[in-house]
Amino acid sequence: MKRIIFLIGIILLTGIYTNAQNINVDQKLKGFDKTVEKILRDWNVPGCGVGIVIKGKLEFARGYGYRDLEKKLPVTPNTLFQIASNTKLFTATAIGFLVDEGKLDWDTPIKKYVPQITFYNDELNANVTIRDMLSHRTGISRHDGIWYKSDFTRRELFDRLKYMEPSIPLRQGFLYNNLMYAAAGQIVQDLSGQTWEDFVKSRIFTPLNMSHSMFVTEDMQMQADFMSPYYEKRDTSLLLPYPFYTKFQGVGPCGSIISSINDLSNWLIAQMNAGKFNNKQVIPSSIIKETMQSASLPGSVPDKYFENLNSEYGMGRGTSSYKGHYRTGHGGAIGGIYSNISFMPADSIGVIVFTNGAHASQLPGIIANTVYDQLLGLEQTPWSDRALKDYLEGKVTDRETRKKPDVDRVLNTKPSHTLTDYIGKYEDPAYGIMEITERSGELNFTFNNTTLPLQHYHYDKFTSPDDEIEGKWSLMFGTDAQGTIQNVKVSLDEKEVVFNRKADSRLTDPAFLKSLTGQYELNGTTLDIVINNKELMINSAPPQHLDPYKGTTFRIREFSDQIVEFILDNNGNPTGFKVTYNGNAVVFTKKK
Repeated sequence: MKRIIFLIGIILLTGIYTNAQNINVDQKLKGFDKTVEKILRDWNVPGCGVGIVIKGKLEFARGYGYRDLEKKLPVTPNTLFQIASNTKLFTATAIGFLVDEGKLDWDTPIKKYVPQITFYNDELNANVTIRDMLSHRTGISRHDGIWYKSDFTRRELFDRLKYMEPSIPLRQGFLYNNLMYAAAGQIVQDLSGQTWEDFVKSRIFTPLNMSHSMFVTEDMQMQADFMSPYYEKRDTSLLLPYPFYTKFQGVGPCGSIISSINDLSNWLIAQMNAGKFNNKQVIPSSIIKETMQSASLPGSVPDKYFENLNSEYGMGRGTSSYKGHYRTGHGGAIGGIYSNISFMPADSIGVIVFTNGAHASQLPGIIANTVYDQLLGLEQTPWSDRALKDYLEGKVTDRETRKKPDVDRVLNTKPSHTLTDYIGKYEDPAYGIMEITERSGELNFTFNNTTLPLQHYHYDKFTSPDDEIEGKWSLMFGTDAQGTIQNVKVSLDEKEVVFNRKADSRLTDPAFLKSLTGQYELNGTTLDIVINNKELMINSAPPQHLDPYKGTTFRIREFSDQIVEFILDNNGNPTGFKVTYNGNAVVFTKKK
């Protein structure tokens, strides 16, 4: 039994394959062109590209339809497209190089090698490994609203890990998390001295002759041949340009790579040949073996159809049994561009597919399955027809739902405050700032480079119009004990995020806080105002912490209905402070 397992491992990692030797691509793919063209028509998608690697060689590279619908420009094997989450395997491989050099270990807590990384609690700090991070088993959910369209740098995203509360215990389930890959990219920089982009370019792109691959959307748009995304206008068949996603500066290691069939075929050849390309060991075979090793719990990745079973996730790629054939791969989705890159190690077949219809995310996987069915002579599952039926039924359901909006709306209510009272900046430590403004008697919100108008729904709830690209946002404002609009709740990702009104900047200025310290007296009672851990506090027993509020006013953290307002003279020096509680107010005078 041990010898059999050993031989299987050798077969998977050395490129010694038998099934692929007898594949006649032209014969096996007879009628494939018409099948793809029909799929594109049925789904109303402008174009796609398909590449097939067999036994270390790109045997098929073809474009269908248009990469630019307005200009009628065709898809080609050199068409650049955003590969999105197919970037993850590049990042896992980059980490693998560091492991190979002894700078990391897959299964030792990451904090041993990167002490600056901090998670939500001591348990995570003591136990999370880089394998946990790359296999989505930290127990921390997506939190995509933090990075999507944001201006956060990679370091800023890295520093926000400590605010992300886990949803399930460590290693007890599969929760996809792009931010863990952004953090992995920062780890690459911290341990190698190179940015993640430079590291990937020098270690992977250059030795694999991926000379046309890049990382920046704006750079792609300056090239002669690139894929433009489109979406289907709601309730019609009209295709309109979908805005390119460009905000990858922070989260790049989870999805920023841009490439083509011709370039990616070299990457796929190396993956299928135990890391070798042109007879040179570009990627250590141990890295490929580790990334393919399942790290998720059995059943963590659900299987929708019986043809594809036992789906599990390794590091930057999934594995499954497709109709009895072992397959590894990943999908990608960003800004209306979808991709699927996969291969079958024992059959020496690899497939690259990308499409440009924002409404048809399943197409790359459907087309890839069709390729495998035909090349391997398997029973041809009507993948497109099956999925299209579900999609069209979903469109009907969506249309009928939109005919009956606002079913929970309470009529004839008003906001509790005038609109100007809602204006301000609200902040969550992980998600950043949401700003509320007023224009022409209407509130607007801005979050991560998205600005939309708000309409009163009921009470202190406001909603945005149902935008076809940005969706519909719902904001629920809350008041504090003083009756002031203090926070706004928004459903983001898998939870409700509370943005608290951002205090006046002066109230966190160390110099100003220092000026408020000292002894204050009332009727023989003296209170000391001190600074502890950069916070202002009343040095009583127990101490009372002063949280910045507005003007010269602080809240007492321990008592939400009590506030402390410092009184300043004409020179800005404190003369005392007023404490308001239970409807009463007393004034303490500063001692000289």
